[in-house]
Amino acid sequence: MRRFLSILDALIPVLSIVAALALWEFVSRAGIIDERDLPAMTTTVRELWHLLQTGAFWHQLLLTVRGWALGLAVATVLAVPIGIVLGSSDLAGRAFRVPIEFLRPIPSAALIPLLFLTLGTNLKSEVFLAAFGAFWPLLVQTMYGVRDVDPVALDTARSFRLGPLERLYRVTLPSTVPYIATGLRISSTVALILAFTAELFMGIPGLGQAMNVAGAFGLTDTIYALALATGFLGVAIHVFTTAVEKRALRWHPSQRQEVAL
Repeated sequence: MRRFLSILDALIPVLSIVAALALWEFVSRAGIIDERDLPAMTTTVRELWHLLQTGAFWHQLLLTVRGWALGLAVATVLAVPIGIVLGSSDLAGRAFRVPIEFLRPIPSAALIPLLFLTLGTNLKSEVFLAAFGAFWPLLVQTMYGVRDVDPVALDTARSFRLGPLERLYRVTLPSTVPYIATGLRISSTVALILAFTAELFMGIPGLGQAMNVAGAFGLTDTIYALALATGFLGVAIHVFTTAVEKRALRWHPSQRQEVAL
């Protein structure tokens, strides 16, 4: 029974994707939406297959991955230490609460005009935009993780006369890692969206710029093929980060319970 349920759980996402693709094909072929505005699924997949056979496409894909990776790395390097400090100190948390709540809701895309005027249309702008958007979920998750550390564990560490750094290494960080992993998973998606957005609206080389060029020449099939490729890239990043999270947290009770089920 458990094996059947596990197979069913694995099939459900596949079946949902197949159903969505079939619906796409039907809507286009039936003329519900004109094929000039929405190419058929098979047409789009055929165009994507042609793109996959060109070196230019892979170069653009790697440029987008580069912007995503650098933005996520910058966000991680900044958000995790700051989150640990703000989560560990009530005074620091209260002091920076207003600036965080002011900056966090700002749409990252609203910074594009400022980036035009300051950094220009280059990799720095793409990395900044991706890092800005990815910073906040990771910061908040890290703060929550630090604040959720078992106080009994901290008191026990103090009773054994462990110093602040040793308490951080032995107690706080192990308890916070699952929260950081969740923040990384969320931030990785946000970073990809904003890296693509920077390329699309600022003309920075990558899949977004390629889509912009295709739109300028009215290449609808290519536009949808590039959108599909970006979607597949997002799925690949999600699968990768989830796999890394499960492997890194195999010692955590939540992962052991999932394996047991």
